[in-house]
Amino acid sequence: MGGCASKDKKEKVVENETAAAGGTDGGGDDATNNGGEGNKSDTMVDAAVMEKMEAGFAKLAASDSKSLLKKYLTKEVFDALKNKKTSFGSTLLDCVQSGFENPDSGVGIYAPDAEAYSLFSDLFDPIIEDYHKGFKKTDKHPARDFGDVDTFGNVDPTGEFVVSTRVRCGRSMEGYPFNPCLTEAQYKEMEDKVSSTLSGLEGELKGKFYPLTGMDKAVQQQLIDDHFLFKEGDRFLQAANACRFWPTGRGIYHNDNKTFLVWCNEEDHLRIISMQMGGDLGQVYRRLVTAVNDIEKRIPFSHHDRLGFLTFCPTNLGTTIRASVHIKVPKLAKDYAKLESIADKYNLQVRGTRGEHSEAEGGIYDISNKRRMGLTEYQAVKEMYDGISELIKIEKSL
Repeated sequence: MGGCASKDKKEKVVENETAAAGGTDGGGDDATNNGGEGNKSDTMVDAAVMEKMEAGFAKLAASDSKSLLKKYLTKEVFDALKNKKTSFGSTLLDCVQSGFENPDSGVGIYAPDAEAYSLFSDLFDPIIEDYHKGFKKTDKHPARDFGDVDTFGNVDPTGEFVVSTRVRCGRSMEGYPFNPCLTEAQYKEMEDKVSSTLSGLEGELKGKFYPLTGMDKAVQQQLIDDHFLFKEGDRFLQAANACRFWPTGRGIYHNDNKTFLVWCNEEDHLRIISMQMGGDLGQVYRRLVTAVNDIEKRIPFSHHDRLGFLTFCPTNLGTTIRASVHIKVPKLAKDYAKLESIADKYNLQVRGTRGEHSEAEGGIYDISNKRRMGLTEYQAVKEMYDGISELIKIEKSL
């Protein structure tokens, strides 16, 4: 277990996570200097944690893992970072333990709190650059821009290929660390804030919040049938210590039409999701943008000057936007290497029907934009729109 995850006290609230993650001067308050007394133990990495870290590093180094963690966690980087600790008590182990335990990870690293992105930047920066196709440590993520929401239409008007369309983004609430460092009290506090905020949504977004704690069995079954209910984290999240106090503080909101969802404290503090059957990306995107703008007026989100919106997993930084379709391309599916190469050309990611680490069921793939950083929200969605349009064109020509 890493540093912050071994604590169960009211964590120090970082007043401004932009300052915390950016390494700028946060002022001399308790959030940054821990009162100035007796904090030597707070800056020393526990011997048991160090032992686990050393063993995990040796095991990963000896493995045939293809993860970005293995690629960039050199002995030199490991030695430079292994004694560091954020003000939330997070160590390097908190960041990398999921990748140590799961050598088949694609990435293998999470940020237990916002500060981790700066304190452990020698490791995070090259991984971010690799994953986000060249977003260098000297680059700055552009300002939020949803663009002209009316420019997207239906990627598949005949309904021949696209089964459903979904656009989601992640958000973190300012003043709270990420899952591994949250206390049980903080989980409850956040759920209260989220549910009361969402109850104020109106029009198409109007709906109901369902806490996972004490959920009625019939409601639970209905949410499972609708494919809305998220389960307790997979082994990657479990190993990252992201599932503590489950199901406390977790919940799901959906609108009456079941085309708009918010997940509370699954992987990120908030996952805001717009979706519907068919290929009308324009309609799905417009709904998401309306919702994000509305929620943002009520809840302050963690935003970093260089990295954009902050999230638990570095693959979701920046715009945090993932626009995806479930698509049937049976001819291309027969030549998976070709499907992958076309997807790669358009910065698309191909996953199984049920998302990451799953198989394609009935030849249906989940295909989404891969890049989330160094481009605007509009540009990220446009990459998916252009790439899917091209895939459909190629499938028709075969």
